[in-house]
Amino acid sequence: MGILITNNLKPSKQCQLAYSKASKVLGLIGRTISYRNKDILVRLYKTLVRPHLEYSVSAWSPYYAKDKQLLERVQHRFTRMVPEVKSLQYEERLSRLGLWTLEERRNRADLLEVFKMYKGLSLLPFDHLFTTSSVTTTRGHSAKIEKHCCQLDLRRHFFSQRVINKWNLLPQHAIDAGSINSFKNRLQKLRQTKMGLFMD
Repeated sequence: MGILITNNLKPSKQCQLAYSKASKVLGLIGRTISYRNKDILVRLYKTLVRPHLEYSVSAWSPYYAKDKQLLERVQHRFTRMVPEVKSLQYEERLSRLGLWTLEERRNRADLLEVFKMYKGLSLLPFDHLFTTSSVTTTRGHSAKIEKHCCQLDLRRHFFSQRVINKWNLLPQHAIDAGSINSFKNRLQKLRQTKMGLFMD
């Protein structure tokens, strides 16, 4: 599948592999594209570079700071390639280019996977990984997931555990979305008021 799995199941090697592939493509774009139009560069980045950083990322999402920073470094390099935003701070460059940080996109990808399972749009049934919470007295939506205690970091950062808090914090209107695109749009609007929801 193109995912590197080590004996300790830690994602660092996969992060290095993704970084290497994305960096090579970004370098190729930098050497061959002389017309540095913002829209063209963003399209090239989204089409040719970012997929290497996000391929099947729900299965290997990094949780060490060094791994997160390694992947984010590629997007840092890309935003500095755009002349009109080069001198700005990273967050401002992202805002001007209409991009999210890679950490935000990984958390968004996790929520999309749970949504697809919840709506029966995934081959993996929702109840194979999650148990719907029986507690109905707390605020929130009607599809909250029960969270179990974990002793090991490996288990704590596994997809079926790390996504629970963020899923449970979603408002009812978000999970009531009738399609994946509708859910994406509602996450986009939610980010404007709850940006911290998409950060680790």
